[in-house]
Amino acid sequence: MKRGHCLCGAVKFEYEGPEYFRGHCHCDSCRRQTASPFTTFMGVPDGKWRWTGVEPSVYVSSPRKKRFFCPTSGAPAAFTDTGQPGEIHFYAALLDDPQDFEATHHFHWEERLHWAALTDDLIKKEG
Repeated sequence: MKRGHCLCGAVKFEYEGPEYFRGHCHCDSCRRQTASPFTTFMGVPDGKWRWTGVEPSVYVSSPRKKRFFCPTSGAPAAFTDTGQPGEIHFYAALLDDPQDFEATHHFHWEERLHWAALTDDLIKKEG
């Protein structure tokens, strides 16, 4: 079982089993939501995860996308997209043991900020 929590610890989650993916997202909306050059997610199948603390608040950032965040600290917690049904994307940095995480992909590579130079050998996908 893997567990994580927000900045203040109110919003907590846990999940089991393998993730669908582990990757860095460079899209404009994720960057703006996290105020960072990119953010790192893992996709977890529905039915394999649950909230274990306070239920997060939800912001609908576009017709397809929901962003979950802590109602106390405002910290981002997760993301869903109806274009990717049956899964939730948790922020890897929220894991209780984030050192155990290793990304395998970059997503929306074409939207990356060129001043955040990344020199890894991960697969770089556009779109």
